[in-house]
Amino acid sequence: MMKLQCSILIKLLTFHVLAVLCASQQFDFFYFVQQWPGSYCDSKQCCYPNTGKPASDFGIHGLWPNYNDGSYPSNCDPQSQFDPSNISDLTSRIQEEWPSLACPSSDNLNFWSHEWVKHGTCSISNLDQHDYFAAALNLKEQLDLLQVLGKSGIHPNGEVYDLGSIKDAIKQGTGYTPWIECNRDESGNTQLYQVYMCVDTSGSNLIECPVFPHGKCSSNIEFPSF
Repeated sequence: MMKLQCSILIKLLTFHVLAVLCASQQFDFFYFVQQWPGSYCDSKQCCYPNTGKPASDFGIHGLWPNYNDGSYPSNCDPQSQFDPSNISDLTSRIQEEWPSLACPSSDNLNFWSHEWVKHGTCSISNLDQHDYFAAALNLKEQLDLLQVLGKSGIHPNGEVYDLGSIKDAIKQGTGYTPWIECNRDESGNTQLYQVYMCVDTSGSNLIECPVFPHGKCSSNIEFPSF
C-alpha cells in the first residue's frame, strides 16, 4: 500500500512539474512595458511609495510573456511565490525603477509579487525569479525612453505631441517599433500612458512585435509633467 501511495505521489509531482514547465515554455515573446507616472496620477488617485516620490522618469510596469496570436499565459505556477530575499541584491535598483503608485502607499512588495505570480511564473523555465527582475532592470537601462524622446524635442511638459512623431522618435532611438497606450485625464485629454516594446524569450534582446495589443490613441496626445 505504501509503495502504491508513493508511486501515485511521484506521478502527481511529476505531472505538476511538467505542467509548469510546459506552461512556462509555451510563450513566444515578452512585452516590456514602461509607464509614465504623470499620466497614471492624472487619471486616478495615486500614492507615492514609502520611499517617497519616484523620479520624473518612466517606470517599469512589467515584463509579460505573450503569444503571437495576442493572448497571454498567466499565473502559471501558484506554488512559486514571490520571495524578496531572492532579489535582495537588486532591491535598491527595483525601488527606483519599478515603483508602485497604487494607493495606499506601500513598500512596493505587493506590486512586485503580483507581477511575478501573474507574469514571471510563466517564463520560469527561461528566467528564475532573480533573473526575471534583473532582465527587466537591464531592459530599462537599455531603453531610456525619456532620453530618446528628448532627442526629438518631446518632453513631459504638458504639451501636446503628434502620436506618429512619438512612435518615430522611439523607433529611431531604439531601432524597433513601439506600441503606445493612452489614457485620459480628468478633463478628458488623451495622454501618453505606457510604452510597449517586444523582447525575445531570453528577456534580453529587443525584437519587432509579432502582434500589438488592442487599443487606440488620438492622433495628438499630451505628455504631462510629473
